[in-house]
Amino acid sequence: MTRIGIVAELGRETRVAATPATVGQLLGLGYEVVVEKGAGESASFRDEAYAEAGALIVGADEAWGSEVVLRVNPPTEDEIGRLAEGATLIGSLSPGLRPDLVEALAARPITALALDAVPRISRAQSMDVLSSMANIAGYRAVIEAAHEFGRFFTGQVTAAGKVPPAKVLVAGAGVAGLAAIGAASSLGAIVRATDPRPEVADQVKSIGGTYLKVEVAEEMTSTDGYAKATSEAYDARAAEIYSEQARDVDIIITTALIPGRPAPKLLTAKDVAGMKAGSVIVDMAAGQGGNVEGSVAGERVVTSNGVVILGYTDLPARLPAQASQLYGTNMLNLLKLLTKDKDGVLRIDFDDVVQRSVTVVREGEKTWPPPPVQVSAAPVVTTDAATAAESTVAKKKQGLSTAGKAGLFAAGIAVLFAINAVAPAPLPQHFTVLMLSVVVGFYVIGKVHHALHTPLMSVTNAISGIIVVGALLQVTSENPVMQILAAVAVLLASINIFGGFAVTRRMLAMFSRGEKARS
Repeated sequence: MTRIGIVAELGRETRVAATPATVGQLLGLGYEVVVEKGAGESASFRDEAYAEAGALIVGADEAWGSEVVLRVNPPTEDEIGRLAEGATLIGSLSPGLRPDLVEALAARPITALALDAVPRISRAQSMDVLSSMANIAGYRAVIEAAHEFGRFFTGQVTAAGKVPPAKVLVAGAGVAGLAAIGAASSLGAIVRATDPRPEVADQVKSIGGTYLKVEVAEEMTSTDGYAKATSEAYDARAAEIYSEQARDVDIIITTALIPGRPAPKLLTAKDVAGMKAGSVIVDMAAGQGGNVEGSVAGERVVTSNGVVILGYTDLPARLPAQASQLYGTNMLNLLKLLTKDKDGVLRIDFDDVVQRSVTVVREGEKTWPPPPVQVSAAPVVTTDAATAAESTVAKKKQGLSTAGKAGLFAAGIAVLFAINAVAPAPLPQHFTVLMLSVVVGFYVIGKVHHALHTPLMSVTNAISGIIVVGALLQVTSENPVMQILAAVAVLLASINIFGGFAVTRRMLAMFSRGEKARS
């Protein structure tokens, strides 16, 4: 049976690579689990909780001597030396930014997997630790800004006067940016957001933000789920927007990062100098050089004009219990992929793109960087291919030809007359009304735009109400078949009514939140 060791983190790190909840599931995969004493204390996970989940509490040397070692942060050289020969280390290794660490790992006969190198494809979302931590960091960035900001986020009208809502600018609408937008919007602030990808505009709007589009000729798209470097024209126009917004807003949260490159500078010292005293900037990219001139990684800086710049690099660790829970779940999902037989044996399959992408070192052999992974929704097509595709779509939209539609219409009429010719009264009359209702309903609903289909559910509730009344009248029929059909009709129509009202109320609530955010 393979032993998994959960080790304690160094310094001010408060997270832990596994929680008591995930330990129980690791045992279900067939592993034996040991936890270094005190490893989860900073995240409020006591040794007793791990022991109750089935783990053994051991010393540091024994935990590091396990066949599989789970870690949050990259190991030091001394910690690499503590790994047993043939061991597997799994953690956030940042191999693209730490070539020295990759070489140090490859110098030992071990295997190293980088949890933060999971490709951004659909089936790997449950292992995407970068998204999990970015989500927490975006939320925490708003909390830190609110702590520094000397006023309400939401607008209020009080007996002492009117309090205007805070204005927040979020630079970058990735996972962290969207989390920040949602948190600031829920607190009642007026939120604006920028991003070079125009497709995120709807996402920003859906959570209460306003998307500030940078009007340039180019369009930014992503083929791997990460942001790309922008052009000079985009940067010039974006700089103007940031300068304008800096003079107007109270809080700025920057999240712009480009994998493998220093963070782009978004706010200059002049922009910061133009902000109002008491304004707050949270530079979430401070650890990679910073988006804001004057920010210092891990520090709180106050400018001469009274602007607070927060360059904290440990935002996820400031919510240790939640961050550990999500990190541990990401780790668990990766181990499930590596232990498909649930026999406690870790197997790496290089034919699997996820397993290949996270493997930095395999049995002492350096395997980083992995082959590129194409994750775009659709490949780029040539002009001829695009034209052919458009032609195919157009043909599909056309459907049947006019002659074909006329033939089906004639056949339908013939079937209607044939049924009416043999059916006893009053079935012909009822059947004719039913067929006409189907035809009219099809053409009426079919001509309505898709966006209006959900509001129409309220209208169909009236029709369903008529069905319920008619079915109730038939429930008292002496014919058992009629009674059963009537009961089914009452049930289905009732479901449609309650569902229609539920969906409509949910939509109205969404519109209400949107209106409050805009006001």
